[in-house]
Amino acid sequence: MTKKALEVAKANGTAKRSSNPATHPATKLASKQAAQPVPASKAATLRAVSDSMNTQNITSYDVAARAGVSQSAVSRCFKPGASVSEATRARIMKAALALDYTPNAIARSLITRRSSLIAVLISNLTNLYYPEVLSELSQQLVKNNMRVLLFTLPHEADVDQVIAQVWQYQVDGVVAAARLSPAQVAEFERRRMPIVLFNRSLQDRAVNAVVCDQIAGARQLVTQLAAAGHKKFAIIGGPPDSVVGRERTKGAIERIAELKLAKPTVVAGNYDYESGARGLAEIIEKMKGAPDAIICANDVMAIGCVDAARHRFKLDVPNALSVAGFDGVEPSTWLSYNLTTLRQPVKQMAQAAAEMVTSLIGNANAIPEKRVFSAQFITGGTARLP
Repeated sequence: MTKKALEVAKANGTAKRSSNPATHPATKLASKQAAQPVPASKAATLRAVSDSMNTQNITSYDVAARAGVSQSAVSRCFKPGASVSEATRARIMKAALALDYTPNAIARSLITRRSSLIAVLISNLTNLYYPEVLSELSQQLVKNNMRVLLFTLPHEADVDQVIAQVWQYQVDGVVAAARLSPAQVAEFERRRMPIVLFNRSLQDRAVNAVVCDQIAGARQLVTQLAAAGHKKFAIIGGPPDSVVGRERTKGAIERIAELKLAKPTVVAGNYDYESGARGLAEIIEKMKGAPDAIICANDVMAIGCVDAARHRFKLDVPNALSVAGFDGVEPSTWLSYNLTTLRQPVKQMAQAAAEMVTSLIGNANAIPEKRVFSAQFITGGTARLP
């Protein structure tokens, strides 16, 4: 292009731009931006993203290399109760902290074939007794280096649906606070899955169980009330599918018959506050008046019964009507109620269940054991007693 033509092209804006990248306007702009400092907040974000990308694949082998120890030493360091010297542990923990390493429980379970999970089957969490049981079981299992995988049942009869889910999670054992049939227990045994029944057992099959003697407790309640002169009894029982409720009702009826007192009026409850209040109304309707004493299959129903007696029917509790519960849950101790009840030793029972199920892991051929606990009678202020 001649000098004159070049001048004309520049005037018309059609001249070719330089092909040198260093002199290209965009390159100059990028160089200028790169020279500027990155804001601190943005730099921190970039570092965090980079770190997360770098730590996603950090393994125990990386920690071992950094600490100068074997991979097995790293594994022992993160295994509760394993033998590792304090000096080695300190080196490993320092390396793990630097690499932001966290052990992968799922990966470990694939190697050890142990998940360290115990399935806990519980029905009717509206019953205040069950959250207390769950809390104690969790604490006791943690002490045994296990964790809880909770399965809840609307009703004990729904246990079949839950058992089908349990098989999918590769748990190491099961604590069942729900009714199981002999056939269901046999299936656990066939799969060599340790199982402990909590507060229920089977009459026709030996099975590991931790129980409170429900029948003896109910008999004790009747004995105490009868000694104070109560003659007309009524019972608010549990749901039809509740083993515990049936045993408590059975124990009370048997003892009343032994004392040659009038046959008690029995109505069904659902372990909730409403059925306690409703149960009292049904009893008064059937008996054409209030009985001397009402035994409720749990404390929540007893509280509902007491409130209905005092506020709906204007009955003096305990002078006109004695009410007794069962379980000894915390609200039963509140001053407004101060229930006469039987307190189950939940902590000791949970400890026994946790010890039993963990001892059965890897020892499926152990002879079934049943541990029986007694309930503590609580005098309270809702019943006339000798």
